[in-house]
Amino acid sequence: MSDIATISRVLSDIARQYPPELVDAQLRDVPRIAFNISLVTAEHGTRCRVADLGGGIGMFSVGCAALGMDAVLVDDFEDAVNLQHGGGPLALHAKYGVTVVKRNVVQDSLDFAPASFDTITTFDSMEHWHNSPKRLFHDVAGALRPGGLFVLGVPNCVNLRKRISVPLGIGSWSLMQDWYEEKTFRGHVREPDVTDLRYIARDMALEGVRIVGRNWLGYISRFPLVRLLTPAIDRPLQLFPSLCADLYLLGRKPAQS
Repeated sequence: MSDIATISRVLSDIARQYPPELVDAQLRDVPRIAFNISLVTAEHGTRCRVADLGGGIGMFSVGCAALGMDAVLVDDFEDAVNLQHGGGPLALHAKYGVTVVKRNVVQDSLDFAPASFDTITTFDSMEHWHNSPKRLFHDVAGALRPGGLFVLGVPNCVNLRKRISVPLGIGSWSLMQDWYEEKTFRGHVREPDVTDLRYIARDMALEGVRIVGRNWLGYISRFPLVRLLTPAIDRPLQLFPSLCADLYLLGRKPAQS
């Protein structure tokens, strides 16, 4: 099992190999990705098979592969960053041995063999999906090995900041230009809350369900004061996931009797 410090060092080295215009953003994202990977290593170590759904050109699957996991990345690669940079960043995934599958998992679902993965993850992707993920999540459950881990990371629709900002009239859902001017809207369609995540866990028949909260955006805010105050706010808020900006659902497929 790798600790977060070790994972962070591996990710920092990977981040510096991205195209120059993407390096700074990837370096800023190291703490979040390191935490996401640690959720997997804490459960299965680094000798496991993991599939990440909707990870795009991000570092999660590359980091998993660099640490010794058999990593599969599934995405439709239609986000703006893909259109701007093409397949260049994915050369790094290939270098580290990530299996890349181009597929719209919500529209076309999965094509994984039953019980073929130790862990399946999806981070900051579900809120962008236009169709119900029910069929997909049932496929996920089928593709997990008995005792396998499912991790779902999402923004919280009722975090503390939104509870304060919306009554003040400054909590608009997304930029008008992103919705109105683009041919296809790729922004947030529906953000869940803790109750929604537990609903999903029950529908997937997961066991050992946990909800974890974090507050990543504050650490990379464009406002220096927000970045300064975030660590002091983040730690106590983790005790109350329903108030956190980022939510994680973790649950295991029941082991066979």
